[in-house]
Amino acid sequence: MTFAGRAGIVTGASRGIGYAVAERLAGAGAGLLLCARDGAAVERAAATLAQGGAKVVATAADVGRPADAERLVEACLTQFGRLDILVNNAGIARDALLLRMKPEDWDAVLAVNLTGAFHCTRAALRAMVKQRAGRIINVTSVVGVMGNAGQANYVAAKAGLIGLTKAAAREVASRGITVNAVAPGFIETEMTAALPAATREGYRTQIPLGRFGSPGEVAEVVAFLASDAAAYITGQVIHVNGGLWM
Repeated sequence: MTFAGRAGIVTGASRGIGYAVAERLAGAGAGLLLCARDGAAVERAAATLAQGGAKVVATAADVGRPADAERLVEACLTQFGRLDILVNNAGIARDALLLRMKPEDWDAVLAVNLTGAFHCTRAALRAMVKQRAGRIINVTSVVGVMGNAGQANYVAAKAGLIGLTKAAAREVASRGITVNAVAPGFIETEMTAALPAATREGYRTQIPLGRFGSPGEVAEVVAFLASDAAAYITGQVIHVNGGLWM
């Protein structure tokens, strides 16, 4: 797969799955705008990729704000002259049992994980519709289809992201734009590394393949959906979970 001559935006690109996606797409020739709320972190990520010859630009942004989403698209068009790929990966977690969950933690997670994807998708579609081509990939989660105790806000946001994917796919297919989702299971990231050892082992025993996945394994699926090879795939949720949910 090659992305030479194409440009994209990856949100939540400073670490984990987002960084792996950026590394994969940039390594195949895409020009990328990387964003995260932590400006210093995303600058470091971009600098690391640039050392390998990648065409990347970093910017701090909060995708939960419509103006920031618009600014990202404008910056990509200014830098690269086009926008072919949008990867909505930005996400946060504020875990608590439902009875103890604070309304502000519910709102914060929905604002970034779901509403942020809406803002970025709406802004990106204006450019993609004019091009009559584009690829939008939303990073949801296995818990968005199977649920998970203590994560009502996160689960609701990720389930909503699946609905957004399907609705958007139907709306823009006639313009040559595909919209799909990737649903990772338990992946080796900073978030899962922070889990207690007993909790990690408990999750691992539920996975038929017997291990957590790597960010790179998710990035490969994202790259496929962003490529010409996936031109006839839209409105789908591709699970990358080692068999945790079938």
